[in-house]
Amino acid sequence: MTTLSDRQAIGRDLVRREGGLKVTGTAPYADDAEVDSPVFCRLLLSPTARGRVTGIEVPEVPGLLTVLRAGSAEKLTSTGDDELAVLQDTSIAFRGQIIGAVIAETSEAAREAARLARVACTEEPQDTAFSPDRDDLYKPEKVNAGYPTDTAQGDLDAAMRTADVTVERTYTTATYHNNPMEPHSTTALWDGENLLLWESTQGVHPVRETVTEVFGLAPERVRVVSPHVGGGFGSKGAAHANVIVAAMAARALPGRPVRLALTRREMFSLVGYRTRTVMRTRLASSADGVLSGVGMDVVAPTSKVTEFAEQAGVPTRMMYAAPHRATSHRLAALDVPVPTWMRAPGECPGMFGNEVAMDELAEELGVDPIELRVRNEPAVDPASGKPYSSRGLVACLRSGAERFGWSGRRRHRVGDWLVGTGVASSVYPAFRMPHSTAHLRYADGRYVVSIGAADLGTGTWTALAQIAADGLGVPVELVEARIGDTDQPYASVAGGSSGISTWGSAIVEAARAFREKHGTEPPDGAEATGEIGSNPAQGQYAMYAFGAQFAEVHVHADTGEIRVPRLFGMFAAGRIVNPRTARSQLIGGMTMGLSMALHETSVLDPRFGHVVTQDFADYHVATCADAYRVEADWIDEHDRHVNPMGTKGIGEIGIVGTAAAIVNAAHHATGARIRDLPLTLDKLLPHLP
Repeated sequence: MTTLSDRQAIGRDLVRREGGLKVTGTAPYADDAEVDSPVFCRLLLSPTARGRVTGIEVPEVPGLLTVLRAGSAEKLTSTGDDELAVLQDTSIAFRGQIIGAVIAETSEAAREAARLARVACTEEPQDTAFSPDRDDLYKPEKVNAGYPTDTAQGDLDAAMRTADVTVERTYTTATYHNNPMEPHSTTALWDGENLLLWESTQGVHPVRETVTEVFGLAPERVRVVSPHVGGGFGSKGAAHANVIVAAMAARALPGRPVRLALTRREMFSLVGYRTRTVMRTRLASSADGVLSGVGMDVVAPTSKVTEFAEQAGVPTRMMYAAPHRATSHRLAALDVPVPTWMRAPGECPGMFGNEVAMDELAEELGVDPIELRVRNEPAVDPASGKPYSSRGLVACLRSGAERFGWSGRRRHRVGDWLVGTGVASSVYPAFRMPHSTAHLRYADGRYVVSIGAADLGTGTWTALAQIAADGLGVPVELVEARIGDTDQPYASVAGGSSGISTWGSAIVEAARAFREKHGTEPPDGAEATGEIGSNPAQGQYAMYAFGAQFAEVHVHADTGEIRVPRLFGMFAAGRIVNPRTARSQLIGGMTMGLSMALHETSVLDPRFGHVVTQDFADYHVATCADAYRVEADWIDEHDRHVNPMGTKGIGEIGIVGTAAAIVNAAHHATGARIRDLPLTLDKLLPHLP
């Protein structure tokens, strides 16, 4: 007999169902697809940032099968997206652009042919140097996710003139590349007029939509399979040019499956990145720490190929109460690769500017940084005027401060190390995508829930089974999840921390339909489908997850070496489906924020228009040696307005605020205020006591 506790699937601390496969190396990824007689594709990339290809010569290497060349390759049906109009003409728009591909019988032969290939190009004047002072900055029609480019309420300039205390500073974040552990990979096979793709992606159905449009195919002629994904951080949220090339290469060799796995270096030009941001941040306050004005003006680069505007100013619009507010975004279009989403686009860089500025204001006022944030807690969303569906920021600040030991905060010295602590707020929207469908079937004593979702390593396989079990009122051990295939019902992309909220809502609807149709003792073969549309509460409430990040930083008084022995995050992220995988996501995001604070920066050489830090020897990321003690916890929160489970996304909020907390702690330790990331010892050394 099943007890009630056995049926409470949501909230159980369960191990990942696919964990054993992954640690034993038997989980199949896109480049592991079991196919007969695969051939291998390697790319030829542009050696210049602007110009035209005039010739490509590839010597006869044993095993070489064919060569695709810019201007003479298969003509695509849709070339409206310039990033995906690959090999359609000989023009070059950025260094590292795909201008050809070689296909060979073995990976070694393909690599050798690509190495020996000779590319001739004409060069044209290039423009790759970004500056916020350029005279050709322009206002995009909208910024990422469709937000307005500029906003204004009241008169911020007047508020700055009349305030008791003001802060007006410029903060910068670096260029970051997503760099998931698994490189972007595709195995492509044409079976007559049908295309089968094994793809490393955050969304099998969005990839199919792109591919069918580019090749002019009916949806039923394309199948995309992606059972396991080795990370993405946004870069796998949309199909890039490499997917199109893999399909073109497979079409050139009918009946032969083609494998194309990007190298680490190729990922620095082909699959997106987060652009540098320059943020002019303004705060106006009364002497008692009540804000009268907040503002942020953002300048960033984009690509001439396809525009992408990071929405760094958007969180300023809703974070703290103030009657006078203004934000703007301006772009510089350059001859560089196309940017894309990266974990917490907008909030990640934007909250760095906000939260370091709030720390500077607290210092000017002589007010505790937590108390300053509490004094400016809004009653409703300042941007929209809507009530919050739930807003747990103050609870996170108060509870987190107690857990972290904030009340004993003091700058001190331990031997040769200067020690300080810092805090910053976190926020991320609680999205639910408008369309997804789930199917449930019962047979042989087990329930199977099918939905074309993606698991990037976040625990989706397990969490969806928990949601289905909870909705059905059955033990989770009796539920199997099937995901990652366009043969399964439609699922939205795993992006915007919306996956569990969206797919879970469809599963809850399927479970409700199943129970209504079949009761608690279903017959073999019993089925039901659940489909969701837009969330009606989205128009009534402002929906966000919140958090508070705390950091302890040690700086060596002589060398400027920086260590972060302790990070703690307290979050209000709705109901937690699986504490084990949730904590993993939150501390993973925090560790990525630590990496952003101390190490990461993609260095572009403007003479040649390409990033020179193209591997993990030069593009430094945080390692276990950097992440001494990273802890995350959450407050109890159950937000029924967001979705029927009461959950919010947790995949991205962990990175938001971490870098600001570390920079604020470094200032507390040393007195040096660094406003440009990364926080490296050379920036601290001139200011050490």
